[in-house]
Amino acid sequence: EKAKLLRSQPAQIVEPKGLLYVQQREFAVTTPKDGSVSILGSDDATTCHIVVLRHTGSGATCLTHCDGSDTEAEVSLIMSSVKSFSNTTGYGRLEVHLVGGFNDDRQLSQKLTNQLLRAFDLQPDDVHLVTFCVTELNDREEKDLHFPIIYGIAVNVKTAEIFPATFPEKGPDEDLRSAHVLTGATLTNIYNAKMEQLQIGPYFWSPFPHVDFWLEQDDKQILQNLSTSPLAEPPHFVSHIRSTLTFLKEHPFPSRSLFPDRKPRIYKKNEEGLWEQVCSDKI
Repeated sequence: EKAKLLRSQPAQIVEPKGLLYVQQREFAVTTPKDGSVSILGSDDATTCHIVVLRHTGSGATCLTHCDGSDTEAEVSLIMSSVKSFSNTTGYGRLEVHLVGGFNDDRQLSQKLTNQLLRAFDLQPDDVHLVTFCVTELNDREEKDLHFPIIYGIAVNVKTAEIFPATFPEKGPDEDLRSAHVLTGATLTNIYNAKMEQLQIGPYFWSPFPHVDFWLEQDDKQILQNLSTSPLAEPPHFVSHIRSTLTFLKEHPFPSRSLFPDRKPRIYKKNEEGLWEQVCSDKI
């Protein structure tokens, strides 16, 4: 019923003001007390799932974008991050919302759904499954091809409302963060809720193999080889991958060009509610 309700809502366009956008293999957690961030969101999920975990007592809310790379470890990580904000309240419960995936040919969505259910089931804490809009419950068919119905969601940290969403702005440091994923990152926390700061990096990787080869390929080749579900990707998938590959080509050694001082890139919300970089010596 909950899935049906969610699927029936049109995707809302979420503007960057007050938004913290979460990319694949990233997570962020905050509380209703946050003066900078009121919305957590992520999109472009095809076989990936977006997970929202919330404690009803403290209101601590975590959003993550899982791709099945190490689901058990990821669930433990988001559980402990939400609990670190919730241990003061004697009341409330942990609620989880799972959205994303579809009936893809390789059954990657189904596998990820099962991994997530199992990982939450293995937790010592009680977790209540509130929204389950994944795989076959998020699938639509068009001319014998399958597509996800919902590609992205947002959660309002203040009201706990969850809704389908798209995001014109996915920054800051979109290419840097994507490069981190493409080079095999593990799930990374990008937000310090106590300081209300977005912290990116420091990230390190080796030069990306065959980067020139990939940049020479046509769109079809990139789609076929670098997507888990080539037929269901959103239209900007290829340009996003190209942009990330170009970034990796420009920065083969991030320790030299991006993080010479081994410090994260720090952003805070300005008066307009937009991210602005903070000089590292001011922290």
